[in-house]
Amino acid sequence: MQRGLTLGKFAPLHRGHQWLIETALDEVDELIVVIYDCPETTSVPLNVRAGWVRRLYPTVRVVEAWDGPMEVGYTPEIMHRHEQYMINLLGGTTIDKFFSSERYGEHMAKALGAQNRLVDSARIEIPISGTRVRQCPFENRDFVCATVYQDLITRAVFLGGPGTGKTTLAQTVARRMNTKWMPEYGREYWEKNQIDRRLSPSQLGDLAEGHLQREDALALEANRIIFVDTNALTTLAFSYQYHGFALPTLEALADHAQARYDIVFVCDTDIPYEDTWDRSGIINREIMQKRTLAQLHTRRIPYVMLKGNVEERTATVVNVMRRFRKYSNYTASSFGIS
Repeated sequence: MQRGLTLGKFAPLHRGHQWLIETALDEVDELIVVIYDCPETTSVPLNVRAGWVRRLYPTVRVVEAWDGPMEVGYTPEIMHRHEQYMINLLGGTTIDKFFSSERYGEHMAKALGAQNRLVDSARIEIPISGTRVRQCPFENRDFVCATVYQDLITRAVFLGGPGTGKTTLAQTVARRMNTKWMPEYGREYWEKNQIDRRLSPSQLGDLAEGHLQREDALALEANRIIFVDTNALTTLAFSYQYHGFALPTLEALADHAQARYDIVFVCDTDIPYEDTWDRSGIINREIMQKRTLAQLHTRRIPYVMLKGNVEERTATVVNVMRRFRKYSNYTASSFGIS
């Protein structure tokens, strides 16, 4: 029985880390991966970073080191602090091989009585570092797997009743910030599948699922932010508007939307209504706007209200997103918005 150990911040997990983990899995029967909390390095929480390893490598034993030493360096005091922490954390568990691609492998392996197993320390196999990915995630996205990259992208969603300018705004802001935007899949689906201008409850669930799949695929091409035109909360509102209920699958997708999006913008009804053939009139716009706001209030989802013309709304969104940080706490007042 061979047991291996590796440790790190995985901020973020990249192909080099994966190469190390996969090399270790090939050489030992059991692998322990210790992940440090490091708020000074990244805003991505420890539990998110640990979740990447758990999802990608379900046989690995992941240990979250919330109280690990913060200091880094090679002074005798710092090295001893890290060694003693790891010995206490393992609680007598024997380690046969200590895997790393860094200098600390030598002193840590010695302290654990393990073989020092260096993997690609010269970064020849995978020429990347966590620092490079943190600085330029979009440019280095080929070195980050989809599971991780999805969690590095900020998802900003535009909600509001029909004809409140969501599509125009999402497209405009994405162009301004050099990234991708996700069109409202519901419009395309409705045009192909509607009967007497209606979709069935099950079709609304399929619509919401299709939107998520397209959004996830597009997020992999996004530059730090993806702007999304509506989400499952909108589909849920339509289901209640036209059928008086929603199927459990759609309800679940709407619940999922609560945590899926990092920031929510609501487009106000203070712009002229354009009554196109696929809309149901200005009265319906007001009702759907009320349903949208009620959903957000009931679910305790904070949002930023957007008023004015396209340029004014665009300026507000750009200002907010330039100051917004994913995984941080925020309120509308944080951005000087009432």
